[in-house]
Amino acid sequence: MYPSVSAEEIRSYLTSRYDFKRPMQLEEVAADAERMLRQWQVQVTHPRYFGLYNPSVTLSSVVADTLVATYNPQLASWRTSPAANEIERHTLAWFAGLFGLPADSAATFTSGGAEANLSAVVSALASAFPRYSDEGLHRLPERPAIYLSSEAHHSFDKIACMTGLGRSALRVVPVDSDLKMDPQQLVAKIANDRERGFVPLMVVGTAGTTAAGVIDPLPVLADICREKRMWFHVDAAWGGAAIVSPSLRRHLAGIESADSITCDAHKWLSVAMACGMFFCRHPEVVRKAFSTDAGYMPSSANPTTSDPYMTSVQWSRRFIGLKLFLSLAERGENGQATMIEHQARMGDLLRQSLTAAGWRVVNRTPLPVICFTRDGLDVPAFLQELKRQQIAWMSETSIAGTPVVRACITSFKTTADDIFDVVREITDLADEIDAQLETAPYEMN
Repeated sequence: MYPSVSAEEIRSYLTSRYDFKRPMQLEEVAADAERMLRQWQVQVTHPRYFGLYNPSVTLSSVVADTLVATYNPQLASWRTSPAANEIERHTLAWFAGLFGLPADSAATFTSGGAEANLSAVVSALASAFPRYSDEGLHRLPERPAIYLSSEAHHSFDKIACMTGLGRSALRVVPVDSDLKMDPQQLVAKIANDRERGFVPLMVVGTAGTTAAGVIDPLPVLADICREKRMWFHVDAAWGGAAIVSPSLRRHLAGIESADSITCDAHKWLSVAMACGMFFCRHPEVVRKAFSTDAGYMPSSANPTTSDPYMTSVQWSRRFIGLKLFLSLAERGENGQATMIEHQARMGDLLRQSLTAAGWRVVNRTPLPVICFTRDGLDVPAFLQELKRQQIAWMSETSIAGTPVVRACITSFKTTADDIFDVVREITDLADEIDAQLETAPYEMN
């Protein structure tokens, strides 16, 4: 599961075999590439991979990517790939409906959450400042500000730089004891910025933070944005998939009030990488933000259908949405919900099992992200040994400034037996490390 290899080893191997001066048999190269991926990669599709948001993928997702590579459709314009464009529109419309957005909302597939979040910021700027799209930031009468919690995704650091806002435009709002954005602190920061001549542009509410899986108080944030006339964006890159589950979607209450939403199918909907989604309830704003005049592009199919390159960051684009379309069609809404709910149950089982074994769970969320520790645990040493023994893959994060172990269930392959075995093995491992630390001073003497 965890590769023990150095960059020098891989580079030496590639240099010795692939100088590209002579042709090689495809079967030989493909077999070698597969061996390298099998041997020199963290196996994120393994049922005991409890790391970042990289799920096991369904066969339908693999079939979809194969079909797309075979036909290589170009989705920049509708006329070039009518079937692919309509399949994506149909799939996105289904999700928009689940999120409670209007039927005419703008939606597009993206490379991931970072691109979707970038689309949201650009759309918010185009909405708040009519001259922004044509004249840029330097002609704005006041400086915009973006509000997000200290637990929000760091893609907004890059976005602030790329859009020209600068990182100084980001207002980091403190969180409460459950790591949720504090609405009172948000209101105070907005008021302070208005007094200083800034324009409060947008609030970013997170539905499933990366570190601890926390969902911000979306209904309260929506009310604040409505009152203050600000753009409300919900970064639900991971947690947004809960919308397909009848038992989990209530935790996303308030998302239906968002001006824009980010959701990544490749995080918790069991499809292959590069399948993000961006939704916006204001289609006219999206067209204003991203439209351009390109005479070399095929003319639009009809006045009611916007070509994707006119409503998104990307221009040339792969047929991203087929993997999600096939997965939904194969399993159906109930089948997709069952996969999500199974993983949530495994998360609950992991919490219960850890607590019963003497560990301390330090985060609270209905989603399957579990942050835990125990007294005296050396987290880096524990994780290093965990990986060396190939027990499971987990990561380190910090909660309230304290290093803890983070485990996330994003594989439909994970079973109760996996949970029980991992908890038993990591408990034994931690006991062994503790025993070694206790005897070390005596050995030194």
